[in-house]
Amino acid sequence: MSGSPVPPDAPARPAGPAAALAAASEHYLRGEPIEMSALAAELGVGRATLYRWVGSRERLLGAVLAEMTERTYRVAARGVAGDGAERIIRVLDRFMRAVVDAEPLKAFTERETRLFIRLATMPGTIEDRATELLTKEIQAEIDRGRLSVPLPTRTLAQAIVRVADSFMYAHYLGGNRPEIDQALEVVELLLRPCGESSGPPER
Repeated sequence: MSGSPVPPDAPARPAGPAAALAAASEHYLRGEPIEMSALAAELGVGRATLYRWVGSRERLLGAVLAEMTERTYRVAARGVAGDGAERIIRVLDRFMRAVVDAEPLKAFTERETRLFIRLATMPGTIEDRATELLTKEIQAEIDRGRLSVPLPTRTLAQAIVRVADSFMYAHYLGGNRPEIDQALEVVELLLRPCGESSGPPER
């Protein structure tokens, strides 16, 4: 549990920002709250030191969610068939469904819905990480000659991330449920020439 004393024979955790992120991520994955006083005690440092490492609780949570975004994306992209726009749409389909089904995220959003929406939908660490991952994915398809896009790659990736977020988190923004199918329809329009369509992605 959060705040439990560390056993005396437990291996020493390396100090620094990376250790703080790793410890916070462990609590997140267990569905536990991330409290700064308890985290500092767990790491064997004072609150002032922890804040010096991570900047603020909100910044630390943003870093944790960005790390989870990357982990989920890499799992979603593993073994996906197809190429060009078809591959990217399939990856996004798997990624978005994995995100909305993730139990740690459900636990976090039940406790801190407004904070999550602010972190997830505004420019910042999470959007930057998702944009970076998608930029690489799109550029790889361009480099293979399997995709041609009318916008700079990063601009397109950022637009797709923002579209995906607005639909994926629709249930937190006043809607009844995540609208992943609608998000994929819009992404397909951004990735494909007018009139070209592959139909819904296979799951």
